Amino acid sequence: MASSVSYAALVFSVRRCDPELVRPSKPTPREVKQLSDIDDQEGLHYLVHVIMFYPRNPLMKGKEDPVKVIREALGKALVYYYPFAGRLIKGEDRKLMVDCTGEGVLFIEVDADTTLDNLGDAIQPMCPCFEELLYDVPSSEEILGSPLILIQVSRLRCGGFVFALRLNHTMADGPSLLQFLNAISDMAKGLSAPSIQPIWQRELLNARNPP
Repeated sequence: MASSVSYAALVFSVRRCDPELVRPSKPTPREVKQLSDIDDQEGLHYLVHVIMFYPRNPLMKGKEDPVKVIREALGKALVYYYPFAGRLIKGEDRKLMVDCTGEGVLFIEVDADTTLDNLGDAIQPMCPCFEELLYDVPSSEEILGSPLILIQVSRLRCGGFVFALRLNHTMADGPSLLQFLNAISDMAKGLSAPSIQPIWQRELLNARNPP
């Protein structure tokens, strides 16, 4: 669908807090997990960008700050999805592994001087305000040794908010990312554990030796 909002109308100011690391809210295993042979393919070594828009919910007026809720729920979800809080490294034969250090994922809190109506449906890469809603923290874009996820939550003047995410694709595909986001939602709703527990088992996707 063609956008009803011109790029010129999408220029707005933001107040961005310093990026922080959100760590698992409880201790997690300190271990190294191998990725699968499929994950080793260099064609999959890139970053995925996702932006989601949420209108103001009248039932939540004055009750909860989306930044606070999501930050706390993220820390709780990372207890179960702790490999996301680690860093990718290379082992023998250039085998990719995730070092489960518990260092955390990048999180950015933003107040944006705009509304959902002003944004329309024109937010795509190359849009002049794309980086306002998903800021690329300098020196955080490397596949190895960098945070595996970056999340930015932007409050809007209308009471809605924008949830934006950058993911290292070697760690998760679309369904896996959705499962992680559902886990964050579960924690935000007050569940004691995600409704779907994660499993690793990437060795099932390794080539046999000999084939």
